[in-house]
Amino acid sequence: MKLILSFCLLALSSTAQNLPPTYDQLVKDETPKVVEWRRYFHQHPELSNQEFNTSQKIEATLKQFGIETKIVAGTGVMGILRGGKPGPVVALRADIDALPVTERNSLSFRSTATTDYNGQKVGVMHACGHDSHISMLLGTAEVLSKMKSEVPGTVVFLFQPAEEGALGNEPSGAFLMVKQGVLDNPKVDAVFGIHIETFGDLGKIYYKPEAFMASSDWFTIKVKGKQSHGADPWKGIDPIVVSAEIIQNLQTIVSRQMDLTQAPVIITVGKINAGVRPNIIPEEAIMEGTIRTLDSKMQTEVHERIRNTVKSVAAIYGATAEVEITTKTLVTYNDPKLVAQSLPSLVKAAGENGVVPYHWVTGAEDFSYYGTRAPSFFFYLGARDPKLTMDQAPAHHTPDFYIDDSRLDVGVKAFCQLVFDYAKTSKK
Repeated sequence: MKLILSFCLLALSSTAQNLPPTYDQLVKDETPKVVEWRRYFHQHPELSNQEFNTSQKIEATLKQFGIETKIVAGTGVMGILRGGKPGPVVALRADIDALPVTERNSLSFRSTATTDYNGQKVGVMHACGHDSHISMLLGTAEVLSKMKSEVPGTVVFLFQPAEEGALGNEPSGAFLMVKQGVLDNPKVDAVFGIHIETFGDLGKIYYKPEAFMASSDWFTIKVKGKQSHGADPWKGIDPIVVSAEIIQNLQTIVSRQMDLTQAPVIITVGKINAGVRPNIIPEEAIMEGTIRTLDSKMQTEVHERIRNTVKSVAAIYGATAEVEITTKTLVTYNDPKLVAQSLPSLVKAAGENGVVPYHWVTGAEDFSYYGTRAPSFFFYLGARDPKLTMDQAPAHHTPDFYIDDSRLDVGVKAFCQLVFDYAKTSKK
């Protein structure tokens, strides 16, 4: 992979288009604002499809920059900047929703927000860094707006809701954004996205061509047995025992039926619900879980194997079972040509030693839906506290999640550089 990176840099460094002379100073002046925005949004988080105040502030801020705006997908914001020079249409994306997590730290800007979620009173927290994504894209929008006469083509800013997923079977924010035409008018030629990461070295960019992040499917399995007294199990069909057998057999799909040398597969049962009393064998048990794959053909095969396994195991015990599988995200696929074109831009933003080839991961991203309509490239920006090792860094989606926001300027630089360079490298 390092050889590929070196080759791309040698081959394409001469094609990268220089930004206006004022660019470096503009980014330097913008950085304190980016940090200020990040901390504001961190202190005022909102859950998926509830980002009303967040989207209002984003839209008002974009309008201050003279950028056209449009509300999409309920609480999403689309901004359009038409540059002063001819060129392609480039889309830049940031997700804006928070998580039902109660923050646990002593930050002066920590979240104290609470809400009702699935019938429970919970805290609300930007526990995955979306606050930093918003601020970096706002910073990019302002910097580019100040260089509008020099910007090639058109830039579309996508502030997307509900990346973390809404309750039930509601579609993801990216799916709705695409369905409502954010890549169609104007017609987008390439889409770029960035995600902050606590594991990564501060200010470094991590990337991988082709499959990068997993698809995410959620499944529900309903096992129907026969209710009986807990003292007379032979008079019934125990759906809890059947469920236990199903869980064990689901894991053999991963360990014995899928070619893991091709790509990873994960099947996780994360929730089980059955029964009302210890001495009653219930009639029904319900399991819910997730499937992660990094190959679309393997994704289809896993779905079929799960359905066959569940029904076969249930039948052995005289029970019946139903399986519902809902696709939440596709495989996040980075277009190899676009990656190769973009690497010099990322090096300009993060430095020659600041762009790191990485491996695929089993986390999922609904950014994958943008890639169904235009070439796309999604990469990570490291934001780990330098005092912490990778193992010590708090994980995403946890109460202790924390990022060092001192190098968010790298994200702004990466987005700006990509806009200018893509106009040059995409020419035929």
